Amino acid sequence: MVIVQVCVGSSCHLKGSAEIVELLQKAVEDHHIEDYVTLAGSFCIGKCNRVGVTIQVNDDIHLGITRDNFREFFANNILSAVENERK
Repeated sequence: MVIVQVCVGSSCHLKGSAEIVELLQKAVEDHHIEDYVTLAGSFCIGKCNRVGVTIQVNDDIHLGITRDNFREFFANNILSAVENERK
């Protein structure tokens, strides 16, 4: 199971965490990987960034996730983690 935690604390909230959560939900559904991914919110991951939202995928923390770089982030970090889970 791939655990994806999205920071929804005040700093990330102001930078669009609600939109990133929606993008994640849709991407997980579109790729039919609901059985492999658990989406969760976190009130603070402790790695605030000036731009974008902080997301933790399993033990890896990713900073600065925005609508503009979401697809690349999803492909490189979530889809690849799911592929590893399926092996």
